[in-house]
Order: sequence, then structure tokens, then C-alpha cells
Amino acid sequence: MCTLCAVAAAPLAPGPPGAGRPPDGPTRVTSEVFRLAEEAGQARQRYERVRRAARGQRARAEELGRTLRVRGVVRSALRDDVGAAARAQYRTGGFTVGLDGEGAEEALDDPVELVVRQVPAVRRRARLGRMLVEEERANRRLEAEARTLAAARRGLARDGARLEEAIRTAEARLADARGELNAMAQTAVDSGRCAPLDLAGDRAGPSVERAAERSARPARGWVRPVVSYELSAGFGGVGANWAAGHTGQDFAVPAGTPVRAVGDGTVVAAGCGGPFGISLVVEHGGGWYSQYAHLAVPLAEPGRRVRAGQWIGLSGTTGNSTGPHLHFEIRRTPEYGSAVDPVEWLGERGVRL
Repeated sequence: MCTLCAVAAAPLAPGPPGAGRPPDGPTRVTSEVFRLAEEAGQARQRYERVRRAARGQRARAEELGRTLRVRGVVRSALRDDVGAAARAQYRTGGFTVGLDGEGAEEALDDPVELVVRQVPAVRRRARLGRMLVEEERANRRLEAEARTLAAARRGLARDGARLEEAIRTAEARLADARGELNAMAQTAVDSGRCAPLDLAGDRAGPSVERAAERSARPARGWVRPVVSYELSAGFGGVGANWAAGHTGQDFAVPAGTPVRAVGDGTVVAAGCGGPFGISLVVEHGGGWYSQYAHLAVPLAEPGRRVRAGQWIGLSGTTGNSTGPHLHFEIRRTPEYGSAVDPVEWLGERGVRL
């Protein structure tokens, strides 16, 4: 994605001093990107909750189906037993006697013995009757639960369809807003006026302001330059996109993604054109520098102290770039040509990418 040209690269120059407050347009578009990204993210979260609920209800419905089938077999067997007992009682005129080993009815002439032998049979019929009644009650409860579950599943299906439509709408609007952000970033580069936005003071909207303020809270040690990403072109890569080896690590992220300072430091340079497009360089302790390139919007300017995790820009596709991403470098000097592998460098400081 990053099409840096080592031959054409030049040291970064500070942005135009005294650029003043940025116009309302960039602030409005930036706020819209954040708002729509948040809206789409919330819709996706709700959709995932609906999907999890639907999976749980589907599993319960399958379990109920299996239980109802088993209980159906049990009820059928109980009915057969109760019917057999009733038929035997009818044949013996109200007395049910046992069977001998050959399967024929015993011949009992003593009426007292007949009554004694009748008692277990009566108890058995009573027990079978109670079991059948309880099975019928349990079956009615399960069938009622199955009907309620079916209605709930239909409701979840409707909710899922509505959320899918909401996600499609929000993502389409978000794509338009990101396209407008990229167009405005290119206009800023073409005019040479890449003034930073102040998200806390330029009516960017309460949600953006709160998120930006949270990002400025102190963080310990070192952090990733972006929170959610896919790694693309790595350090030292070769190909038609670079005159020499690739000098940084690319993070594939959508336009408008907050870019964070990887550690405490001071912004020492800002670029507004050339191969890196809109870019920033931060000086850290120990003689190390980090660079953030192809931005759509800078959120800091030279001389600004920043903390680890603080937002310093929004990703874009300015400069020699074939798509939205962040080109990140770790250098020994602020200028191009002194880069080291940023993945290894961050890994040595406890940050895994």
C-alpha cells in the first residue's frame, strides 16, 4: 500500500506557522466520520448480541424438540401400560391376578388370596396413572415454552434484519464521509496548508471530544500506534512500490482512524506533501524518533508535548499511497534514511503487534 520512493523522499519540514484555527469544514467532516463510525460500531455490537441470542434460542429449540420426542415415547409406553392393566382388569371382572411362569393365568379359588394379589396391581395402576398425568403436564409446559421460544425467535429474526439494514446504511454513509475526509486532506496538501485540528475546541462534537480527552490521559510505557488494524507491508519489503527496501511498518486501517503517539515525546516535524503526505515526527527519549505518515488530519503541531496513547492524527491516504493506511517508522534521526524495524523495536519495549 505504501509507495514511498527513497530517491524522492526529503526531510520533513514543519507545517506553516500560525496557520490559525482550521475552517469548519474539516471539523465537521471529522466529527461526522467519528459519529458514523461509532453508530456503525454500536449497530454491529447490537447485531452480534442478537446473533448470540438467536444461536442460544436455536440450541434451546433443538433441545426442546429432542425432549418432546423422548417424552412422547414415554407417554406412549405409559398409555400402553395403563391400557393393558385396564384390559386385564376387565377380563378378570375387576380382579387382576399374576401370571405363572408359563404365561397362563393362575387358578386361585380362595377369594382372600385374590384380594391379597389384587393390592399390588391396584398400586401399579395408580402409579402408572400418576406418571401419565405428570408426563402430560410436563409435555404441556414444554410445548408452551416451545411456542414462546418460536415467537421470540421470529422477533430476533426481525431485529436482526433491521440491524443489518442499519449497518448497511451507516457503513454507506461512513464510506461517503471518509471519502469526503480524504478529498479535503488532498485539498489541504495541494494548498500546502495542513493545519492541525483541535478536537477539544473546534466543535467536533461531545463524543469526539471525550474520546480525544481520554486518549490524552497518561499511559505507561509504549503503545501501538493504532488500536485496531491489520498489518500489511512490513519493514525491509522489496517490490515495485519502493526504490529501496520498505522503511516502516504499514497498518491497514480505514481513513479517519485515530493515530496515537507510541510513547511520550515532542512533535518535532510536520509534513504537508511529498511521498509521506501529511505526516508527523515525534522525538522520544534516548535519541529515538517515530514517524506517522499518510495522515488525513494532523492533531498536533511541532513543539507540542504528547503522551503515550494520545491522538496525534487521523489516518488517511495522502502522499504516495494506494489506499488508506498508516505508515509507521522508528528512526535514529528525524529525517528519512535512519529507520530501524519498528516491529522489533516495539517488541523490545513490550509491545506486540
